[in-house]
Amino acid sequence: MRIQTLFVGLVLIVTTLAARADGPTLQEVLAQPHRPPENRARDAYRHPLETLTFFGLKADQHVVEVWPGRGWYAEVLAPFLRESGTYTAAGFVTDPAKGVEKYRLDSAKRLQQRFDGLPEIYGEPRVTQLGMPDQWTAAPAGSADLVLTFRNVHNWLEDDSAAKMFQAFHAALKPGGVLGVVEHRAKPGASMETMKKSGYVTEALVIELATAAGFVLEEKSEINANPRDTTDHPEGVWTLPPALKLGDKDRAKYLAIGESDRMTLRFRKPAKK
Repeated sequence: MRIQTLFVGLVLIVTTLAARADGPTLQEVLAQPHRPPENRARDAYRHPLETLTFFGLKADQHVVEVWPGRGWYAEVLAPFLRESGTYTAAGFVTDPAKGVEKYRLDSAKRLQQRFDGLPEIYGEPRVTQLGMPDQWTAAPAGSADLVLTFRNVHNWLEDDSAAKMFQAFHAALKPGGVLGVVEHRAKPGASMETMKKSGYVTEALVIELATAAGFVLEEKSEINANPRDTTDHPEGVWTLPPALKLGDKDRAKYLAIGESDRMTLRFRKPAKK
């Protein structure tokens, strides 16, 4: 009976949202049952309403999310943009011939299945591929109002693609467009070796990468800061939730810390003079 009730509730929500010409508000999307409970539980650490508001998200924009992974933010962005805007998921390169890890193939497949399974919620997201070894177009040049990336920069340090990724963001954005970056934050002065091993990246390096690509830092926010995070854990950032790589060892300790300390940076592509 409970399952049937939940199903009926979801159908009513889908019908209501599909019938609204102006689409749901961001608050409504965040509260909807298409988001699994375990994902909604992360809101306390990831602050999606405040973060997306800081980045200037609007319902009529073309928004490119870079490497959405399993779709934590995709399940918010795509429904919000469904009626008036465009959502592009610039995901992993998924050609097995190019040496792509299986987890990336599986992640891309699960995300597409999510989109296909609830078209009334997600609409018709665009899906592109971005990254090593040779895919450097996130979206048509100058088409995006907003490019977003969440907790990904450390991956690009690992494969030495960070400079090319930021250049791809710049190319995709309209003049005056915004790049929003959330990343695990290393202590100032952390070495490249430490950043690659730990998953934490210094703000200075992210700003350097963005500036070299042609962006201007507009504002920083402490929305996603966590002063409890010392950043010096045995398995790097993956020691903390949600990964909890140590399993049950010191589990209570790391749950009490919560998710990582994160920078939240808003950059702008200068408008043409």
